[in-house]
Amino acid sequence: MPTPLFEGCATALITPFKMGEVDYPALEKLIDFQLENGIDALVACGTTGEPSTMTAAEWESVLSFIVQKVKGRIPVIAGTGGNHTADVIQKARRAKALGADAQLCVTPYYNKTTQRGLCAHYTAIARDGALPVIVYNVPSRTGLNVTPATLSQLAGEENIIAVKEASGNMIQIMEMKRQCGDSIAFYSGTDELTAPLRAIGGQGTVSVLSNIAPALMRDMTHLPLQQAVELNLKALPLMTALFSEVNPIPIKAAAAMLGLCENEVRLPLVPMAKENEEKLKTEMQKAGLIC
Repeated sequence: MPTPLFEGCATALITPFKMGEVDYPALEKLIDFQLENGIDALVACGTTGEPSTMTAAEWESVLSFIVQKVKGRIPVIAGTGGNHTADVIQKARRAKALGADAQLCVTPYYNKTTQRGLCAHYTAIARDGALPVIVYNVPSRTGLNVTPATLSQLAGEENIIAVKEASGNMIQIMEMKRQCGDSIAFYSGTDELTAPLRAIGGQGTVSVLSNIAPALMRDMTHLPLQQAVELNLKALPLMTALFSEVNPIPIKAAAAMLGLCENEVRLPLVPMAKENEEKLKTEMQKAGLIC
């Protein structure tokens, strides 16, 4: 198997906002928090980073800020996905110029395409060669599922290096792994399945929870498997609370409770409902993250 871009936990970093603007002091605090706790990689402007409501200039500025702050200590993966292949390619080229190490490329949404279209989409991005490609499968958000046969075909492309699998369908993930073998790296895109994916030979996770608990998620991807399972089971109620509303609404609320950033999202997202926020607070207290 080719050497994975990273092994362990990559944080799908939130983009902090304050009064409608990107909050760069808070972003710096978030990055320092991740690095101090030994995280293995960072995803900039992925779904959790709210790129769909950011301008192109904001996307560039945030990615550039993260790359410059990290200074090559860990990989920085740029979220480039979209529903227009040519635009994704241009975004990937810009991400490379800004210093990103790879791209996380979600499947097209709304116009969606067929499985043949998915193969053509990812193949075109990979063969352009700007950055290594991590295929991102999250059908609950995009309405489009990458099938095991499609992923197996894409795994033959030299520049397609990994999949972030967030279907939540462990049987499908196992079939993907069976068909792809060790030709690409497998990362869980669902915090709850971090340890199960390790058990079938996965290389780690791209995590939302690690925004507020990077050491926990790093341990879950580096400690012996049985310990990882125990941590995963213990953290399950907190993971569930963090997805009680649309991501990144709950993780922004949780980060604000820790004083890492403001509890601010952009419309059409709205702050977490109070009753759900109280449940999240309770689970954070049980996990020892807050008093």
